[in-house]
Amino acid sequence: MAVNSSTHLAPSPLPSLPRSSFAFVSRIFLRPVSTSAFPWRTLVSLRAQPPSTDGYGSQQPLGLDHSGTSFGSTGSPSPSSSSVIDFLTLCHRLKTTKRKGWINHGINGPESIADHMYRMALMSLIAGDLPGVNRERCIKIALVHDIAEAIVGDITPSDGVPKEEKSRRESAALHEMCQLLGGGMRAEEIKELWAEYENNSSLEANLVKDFDKVELILQAFEYEIEHGKVLDEFFHSTAGKFQTDVGKSWAAEVLSRRNSRLTNSHN
Repeated sequence: MAVNSSTHLAPSPLPSLPRSSFAFVSRIFLRPVSTSAFPWRTLVSLRAQPPSTDGYGSQQPLGLDHSGTSFGSTGSPSPSSSSVIDFLTLCHRLKTTKRKGWINHGINGPESIADHMYRMALMSLIAGDLPGVNRERCIKIALVHDIAEAIVGDITPSDGVPKEEKSRRESAALHEMCQLLGGGMRAEEIKELWAEYENNSSLEANLVKDFDKVELILQAFEYEIEHGKVLDEFFHSTAGKFQTDVGKSWAAEVLSRRNSRLTNSHN
C-alpha cells in the first residue's frame, strides 16, 4: 500500500494458536530470517496426530496414510487436517491486520488485508473474458498475492524497507507458510501464484496488479466520502501505472466519479 507517513505500527497480536503453530510463529517473529539459510534451512515437519475421543471420532480418517498426508480420489496428496487448520489459523491474521496506509491517514476502522484481497478476487470474478487470460487463475492470484503479510505485516513505503528486502521477507514468510501447510501440490501452487504476481510475469499477473491499484483508489474514494477526507496521495501514486485496458477503464470510472464529487463539493 503506497503511503508516505512516517508512522510505524506493530502487527496486531497473534490469535490463540495450537502449540505446533505457536512454536512455528514464534520462530518467525523472534528470529530474523537468514538470507543464507533460506530456503534450504531445516524445518520441523508437522504431522497430524491420531484423532482422540474428543467428540470428533476415535478412528483414523479414511484415506490418511502413516505420514499424515491424505489422498484424494485422484491419488494426489493433500495436506493433513492438522496442517490445514494450523495454516488457516495463521491466515486468521489477514482478517485482523488492518491496512497500514489507512491507519496512517487516520481512518477509523479501516479494511483488513483480507478485505482488500477479497474484493480483488471479486474483481477477477466479474471481469469480462479477455483473450489469453485465465480468469480462474486471476482469482487465485488475488487470493494469495498478499498472503505472506500474515507473518510480515503490511509493509509500506513509510517503513523505509527497500523493495528488495520487502520481497525477501515476504518470500521467506511464504516458504514458511507453505511448510506449515505440509508442502505438496497445493503449497507449490501457492508459491507459484505468489511468484507470478510478484514478478508480474503473466497476463493474469498484469491484470491482478491493476485490480490491486483499482481496489486501492476505490477504497480511497469510499473513505473520502465516509470520513470527509481528501486522500490525493493514493490517486497520485497509482496514476499512469495501469497495464491493461480493463484496469485503465475501471480506474478512469473511479476517477470520473471522484472528480464529479469534488467539483460538486466546490459549487
